[in-house]
Amino acid sequence: MARLTDNLDEIAESIRATLSTRDAARERLLPLCRDAIRHCSNAIRAVHRQEMDEAGAQLKSARDLISEAEKIVAVENDLSRMNIVRDAQKEFVEGNVVLALVNGKRPPGYEELGVEPVAYLHGLGDAVGELRRYLLDSMRKGDLSRGEEFLAAMDDIYNILITMDYPDALTGGLRRATDMVRGVLERTRSDLTLTIRQGELENRLREYDIEKEEKE
Repeated sequence: MARLTDNLDEIAESIRATLSTRDAARERLLPLCRDAIRHCSNAIRAVHRQEMDEAGAQLKSARDLISEAEKIVAVENDLSRMNIVRDAQKEFVEGNVVLALVNGKRPPGYEELGVEPVAYLHGLGDAVGELRRYLLDSMRKGDLSRGEEFLAAMDDIYNILITMDYPDALTGGLRRATDMVRGVLERTRSDLTLTIRQGELENRLREYDIEKEEKE
């Protein structure tokens, strides 16, 4: 007499084959995304060192790796739920936005970069932190020439993010990221304002000393 569960072995074998294929795809996917993130980090560091050509080359390498990862996800669609692909895209956006703004160019859009909208928004938010770092480095060198420009760009990014009033399930926790951006923006505005006022005070004191010496 045939057992009611005679077909389970066949079903299980089919599932094993599917999961084995998916696992192999995942093993190919992970290093691609990790390497892409590493190239994006290298690009950011290159921007801070004023090595713009190197930053562009690092981002190109990242784009190639992300493209390979996206091909794997296109075949094994269930892997699209893995955050690592979105993380790689987010880092790629951050690097490209920072490079563009530091070079005085408009930031590229998500379609131009070939990334998902949510990854783009998170990348925009992360770019604010790197712009603050770049601005603070410039301030320490006594260069305030682009302070207002960068602050305005950071403000514009924040104003875009706060309009994305959608559930976190859709935006991947964008509200929390936006709150962090607001904090970065407020600290940067305070730091820049304080530095400008200190500079103005120093100039006045210097002028006063010069006038005093001339009178003597």
